[in-house]
Amino acid sequence: MGRLVAEVVDGMADAEVVQRVGSADALRFDEAVDAVVDVTLPQVSPDVVAAATAAGLPVLVGTSGWSGERIGSLRAGRPEDAPAVLIVPNFSVGAVLAARFAEQAATWFESIEIVEAHHAGKADSPSGTAVATAERIAAARSELGPVSAPHTDQRARGQQVASVPIHSLRLDGVQAKQDVLLGGPGELLTIRHETTSPVAYAAGIRLAIAALPALTGVTVGLEPLLLG
Repeated sequence: MGRLVAEVVDGMADAEVVQRVGSADALRFDEAVDAVVDVTLPQVSPDVVAAATAAGLPVLVGTSGWSGERIGSLRAGRPEDAPAVLIVPNFSVGAVLAARFAEQAATWFESIEIVEAHHAGKADSPSGTAVATAERIAAARSELGPVSAPHTDQRARGQQVASVPIHSLRLDGVQAKQDVLLGGPGELLTIRHETTSPVAYAAGIRLAIAALPALTGVTVGLEPLLLG
């Protein structure tokens, strides 16, 4: 993702990469830096956000692991005049739309589960996209209650996030794929999104970087930028 972000920025007329920070480098930023893009690891990402905030720099977070609880803690501890943080679980426009569709359908079905698959090298599971989707489903069903998920005490039933079981696959030959399955009497609705190449993330990265200077507070997802 770091290489892809650099390629996208290189293609933008009004942005450039002025510093690259690796895992062995100190979290200090050059004076020429106007904004930070974090595409690290879940255990490292909060430190990057903290360092950017301390330096007075807005930060775009493209790292998984930012659950609703972690985002809530970030919001609770930030002064009103703190620089903006934009957290994007998935830079794909199609993934944003799929999550919106799942949220809209969630009030019509009692049985809902998520199956997500990523390449074998992905460091975390479930994916940030799956967690964000489950949390949105739960929010949409706040007046209806949790989804129907029998036998969750069995290990093979996946990890529950906001009552929604998530099943994670890590396989060679896969880039990124997510199915939200919604079951009702006599029918099954599947909302599927699949990424076949990292180029799918380029438009979202470009949009997020361009929007970051005008943002305030903590923003989650591309949806506010795409759909308002």
